[in-house]
Amino acid sequence: MKAQLEQIRANALEKLQALNAEQELEELRVRVLGKKGELTGILKQLGSLSKEERPVVGQLANEVRAAVEAAIEEKRAALKAAAQELRLQKETIDVTMPGQLQEIGKIHPLTRVLEEVKEIFFGMGFSTVEGPEVEYDYYNFEALNIPKNHPARDTQDTFYINDNILLRSQTSPVQVRTMEQQKPPIRIIAPGRVYRSDEVDATHSPLFHQIEGLLVDKGVTMGDLKGTLEVFAKRLYGDEVQVRFRPHHFNFTEPSAEMDIMCFGCGGKGCRMCKGEGWIEILGCGMVHPNVLRNCGIDPEEYSGFAFGIGLERIAMRKYNINDMRLFFENDLKFLQSL
Repeated sequence: MKAQLEQIRANALEKLQALNAEQELEELRVRVLGKKGELTGILKQLGSLSKEERPVVGQLANEVRAAVEAAIEEKRAALKAAAQELRLQKETIDVTMPGQLQEIGKIHPLTRVLEEVKEIFFGMGFSTVEGPEVEYDYYNFEALNIPKNHPARDTQDTFYINDNILLRSQTSPVQVRTMEQQKPPIRIIAPGRVYRSDEVDATHSPLFHQIEGLLVDKGVTMGDLKGTLEVFAKRLYGDEVQVRFRPHHFNFTEPSAEMDIMCFGCGGKGCRMCKGEGWIEILGCGMVHPNVLRNCGIDPEEYSGFAFGIGLERIAMRKYNINDMRLFFENDLKFLQSL
């Protein structure tokens, strides 16, 4: 039995040297020291020995157990140390290697132009006002002198949620809400998303952005409107820009006009960009209709005002010489980074 114990110790220590994984180490421990292991099997036979042999063999068995357990713990520590060293080698950072260039985002061109427009009007004393995109029919049409069944609604056909609620087709409702809540003088711009049931093409989209402006005070004239918009155009496009005003019709302004700028591409001679006209329309404007002032509780005999509406995509297209507004929404990084 002594020989068996020595053989168990020798075999265990020899096999330990060849192990390279903790799983294999655990399997060896169970095979030698476990409840059904080789050493346990020897100890179960102690009862068959004489009184003289029993303590001698028992002491040797304890020595074998202690030696094997110590060797196993030593091997386990060595395996853990080797595993940690390997992990540290894999995780080592070479500080001499060049870093990866992190791409830095840019402000979207529409946002950039909008901020520029805001700064221009802030410099002229205007403030920014916002309102709901889901709007009542009253604020979107009726308060703006466009009653139900009026043909002027056809040009702004929009998305109705029910008979009285719709997605706004312009930011003019913000002007109405402001005039209801604030007494003149009023000087605001109202930027935001608007919706119209247009087919998507190079110049139309069912969703686009408007920047509408309103000034109401005593003694406001068409000359004030023209001067304000000329300053805006020169600040946005440069002092060399030329503008013109053409008579037009809007239900909520009287008189009304459209403002054009001379085509940058041909200098007024006519080209593909301006469709041969030499001029490009950028906004509509006019003096606030007396009916609109009355609807908002403002006496048109005491106050007058002007309003204008600018399509953000349209002025951005002119600023960057882009002929397709879909480029603003398609998220082509090459295009966006080029501006």
